[in-house]
Amino acid sequence: MEWLHWFSRDENTKPLALLIFFITFCLILIYVFGSKKRGERLESHRDIPFLDEDSDTNGHGK
Repeated sequence: MEWLHWFSRDENTKPLALLIFFITFCLILIYVFGSKKRGERLESHRDIPFLDEDSDTNGHGK
């Protein structure tokens, strides 16, 4: 049960948590940009807020 005491010390858990979050971040980046098809689809979505609509959402034309 000594390993449980190892986790209770801040100087051990903080670097471990940082390592876990960094690995998770890298895996997310690999997932998002690893496939060219997925990457192209996500790149096409970035312009959606700037596209003009024909009419606004209330049904009133401009």
